[in-house]
Amino acid sequence: MTGGTIDRDGIKAALARVAAGAGAAADELNAADGQLGDGDLGITVSKGFAEAASADLPEDVGLALLECAKAFQRVSSSSYGTLVATGFMAAAKATKGKTTVQADELTSLVAAARDAMMARGKGSLGDKTVLDSLDAVSKALEDAAAVDMADAALSAARDTLAAFKGKPCKLGRARMFAEKSASLDDPGQLAFLRIVEALAGRGGEGAA
Repeated sequence: MTGGTIDRDGIKAALARVAAGAGAAADELNAADGQLGDGDLGITVSKGFAEAASADLPEDVGLALLECAKAFQRVSSSSYGTLVATGFMAAAKATKGKTTVQADELTSLVAAARDAMMARGKGSLGDKTVLDSLDAVSKALEDAAAVDMADAALSAARDTLAAFKGKPCKLGRARMFAEKSASLDDPGQLAFLRIVEALAGRGGEGAA
């Protein structure tokens, strides 16, 4: 990201940061997921972003984001991997034909990803899922200047995780453990926070 714009090189640099951050957080995410699901979320996220980071991305931002979606589809058939791919595809559709994207377009791209993921996963806001995190970040970016976007997104992701502490998960396998899930972080929200931390260059700051 340079001068308030995002291009292919910026996307590649961001993917490299997230791949490193996801790799570092893989065990933590697997453990969190293991309390409510299959225990493979860390594998899904780390492998997906590693694959995307190694992809040969075209200059067209939309096509580059589409390659990211394909990367997740190649290495993961999990529900979270499918949702991430769906989000990338929504953003790809909105940016196809552009070699640069203005920073102020990020809020609409995050919102587009949120809506597409909501439709694909049949989820709703308030279900205690990554959708809530995406919604919070999209809103936080609306009023943030380009230089403050990383901090705004990070605060929104952290605040969402904290806000749902004590509330039960209402979607996916975790909904079967409603009472237990209330005392735990949603694994998808936690994974999203680790992704945002890596994007912001704040990986390794400690558990939420």
